Amino acid sequence: MSTDPETTETSPAEDTGTDAVEGAEGTGENAAAESTADAVEGGEGTAAEDTEGTGEAKVEAAAPELSEAAAELLAQKLERERIERRKAEKAGPIAAGAKLSGTAAELLAAVRAVESGEKPVAIPSVKLEPAPRPSAAPEAVRRPQPVAAEPGAPATETVESVRQVLAEGGAPETLAAQVAATLGEGADDQLREDPWQLLRVPGVRPEQADGFARALLGAECAPDDERRGRAVIGWLLEQAALAGHTALEASALTAALAKQGVPDPDAATQSAIAEGEVLVFQDALDEPAVPVQRTNDESDEDAEEVEERPVRVLIGLERYALAEESLADGLAKLINSVPKEDGSAAEWEQAGAAKGSTGELIRAVAGHGLVLHTGGEASLEEPAALLRAAAGFGLRAWAAAHGPVGRDRFAALLAQSGEPEGGAPERGEPDSPAPGDGPHAATVAGLLSGVEGPGRDADGALDLDVLVVLDAPQLDVETAALLTESLPDGARLVLAGDPAVLWSAGAGRVFADLLASKACPQVVSRRPDLGPVGELVSGIGIGELNQVAAPGKEVVIVPVRDAGEAVHRTVQLVADSVPRVIGVPAEQTVVITPGHGGAAGTRALNVALKERLNPGPGRFGGFDPGDRIAYSPTPGRTVPGRVVNADAEGLHLECAGGPVVVPKERVEQSVRHGWALTAHQAVGVRWPAVVVVLPGDAAQALSRPWVYTAFSRADRHLSVVHGVDQALPRAVAEVPAKPRTTRLPVLLRPQVPAEV
Repeated sequence: MSTDPETTETSPAEDTGTDAVEGAEGTGENAAAESTADAVEGGEGTAAEDTEGTGEAKVEAAAPELSEAAAELLAQKLERERIERRKAEKAGPIAAGAKLSGTAAELLAAVRAVESGEKPVAIPSVKLEPAPRPSAAPEAVRRPQPVAAEPGAPATETVESVRQVLAEGGAPETLAAQVAATLGEGADDQLREDPWQLLRVPGVRPEQADGFARALLGAECAPDDERRGRAVIGWLLEQAALAGHTALEASALTAALAKQGVPDPDAATQSAIAEGEVLVFQDALDEPAVPVQRTNDESDEDAEEVEERPVRVLIGLERYALAEESLADGLAKLINSVPKEDGSAAEWEQAGAAKGSTGELIRAVAGHGLVLHTGGEASLEEPAALLRAAAGFGLRAWAAAHGPVGRDRFAALLAQSGEPEGGAPERGEPDSPAPGDGPHAATVAGLLSGVEGPGRDADGALDLDVLVVLDAPQLDVETAALLTESLPDGARLVLAGDPAVLWSAGAGRVFADLLASKACPQVVSRRPDLGPVGELVSGIGIGELNQVAAPGKEVVIVPVRDAGEAVHRTVQLVADSVPRVIGVPAEQTVVITPGHGGAAGTRALNVALKERLNPGPGRFGGFDPGDRIAYSPTPGRTVPGRVVNADAEGLHLECAGGPVVVPKERVEQSVRHGWALTAHQAVGVRWPAVVVVLPGDAAQALSRPWVYTAFSRADRHLSVVHGVDQALPRAVAEVPAKPRTTRLPVLLRPQVPAEV
């Protein structure tokens, strides 16, 4: 590896001469979410993007003229309404403020028993019914369309009435539209009755809601107000979801409530349970049973020793509980189903005779409804061969990628004849079918919203037989639940991805939980990513930062002393050295850095790169025609593109070859400059050249999955602007993915075959 495209070689592990920056601003992926996760889990949480980590959503009845982004927003609204309906249908509601009884009391007793170290209380499990099959959606639209006005936008009168309440409480009036959209009709009355409802708006913190409540309630505002306790619980669980958790252990939630100044966390939890704002779960741990003394209620004389399995008590929001239960049910259905007999046994047998892991994958899919496939970029040829074979049998075969760039890249791979392992034709692999009959690719969001994909049948299920979901580690529980709900009976689902990359920006770790459960067949690709970059990344995956030979300067290390030098060298690499020495133009090079803030975060780097590569006055909200951008149609999802122009309709973008119009009021929250990205924003995309910037203030943000993800985005060339000294090899060797608390492993346990 070289220290510069024009200088000598060195290894990142050996580069020990650079000084870390002291006292610089930290640069986490999501500082707010990570700090909350630290409070809740003692530092255990995964930083996500600095946007709300929500999943993609499907549209049950979207108008054909809706764009992908508008369809997703409508689908999210419909999903919230569905959850509200379920809440209203629950039998035996408990009156607010009343003492708990029945199941709710037993659940709370379990919480107290576990926290106090007593034996767990036997309680009925909370079981949620699977979501109903979605209704049929209109025929898919194949091309991206300009973004339409946000569906279900609050009425002007509602926004104005909310604005008045915010002004009375001293809150920013600019929040009016968000508050009205979040709280819905009667938002102004809800705020007057319960000012802490302001905490439901993304970005609002407890101290801000407290100030608002004091201004509205005056002497009636108190720290022990039940309304405040319930709101803080909801806020903590939402922040935990941004860090990847679908629920929190009761003890962790209690500790976090105490840190937020809730004087009686137990009473606050009881109130939240009584109001139905949270659910409680008692999950048996996968540990040996322990002996406990069980006595009768009258005397200790008849005590007997029995064995009970340890449990953990979790508290979570209904939104994620519904999704996780629905996902587990959908996965169980796939695991236990017999796929439709599409294609003759002889055809499947012939296709499964392909060499290596390609044949293993085809044979596994032939007989199972759910299959997991793991591997790097080179392994994508295997699901491509599977889909070409399935299409050759006459099956409706589709792939779904995380974003449009990944979709287009895989679509090009599908169009190829497929070069087998070892370079020789794979025996039994059919020729590529005609373009009209062959497999197709879409994005996950487009598939669910109906903007892309095969459309839906009369039952509302996706009109397909085989679905391969690429970038599977990016699936959060909500998106994964929607996918499984949308599959027709007898369909085959393959989840494919690289397990070493960063997990989803939304709640859950679906792919990792499934891999750990061993509930379905798993096929590990034996196709390595070749070249110096592939060799370097493979070592990182097993915790080793190795020196690799890079005769063509495929990997270059650029040591820097401070963040200012890091920015200077990054601009020099992108604008001059990489195009001149490597032959990759600036528009095909991306910069990846650990966070948005800091002296060398995405904001600072994008300012410097714009000044060099596309200077301009930023007349359109800071943007000029030709600017590279990162567009987030929904929180947690990023699409690269460029600015075309702007007019009264909004900011006109070109993303993945299609036009997008972002209304003026949404530009600030959904469009960033895109020469520099975070690793989460870059997941699912690869570029010919990548410059990874590691300033000294980023040392604490580094982990093995982060480094693996950032480095593996490069196809031909990787430059590392290195200012973290030994923090880089230490992160690769010692800092694994931060744990996430999820219930999916417990829910999947009945699907695991018993050991013989």
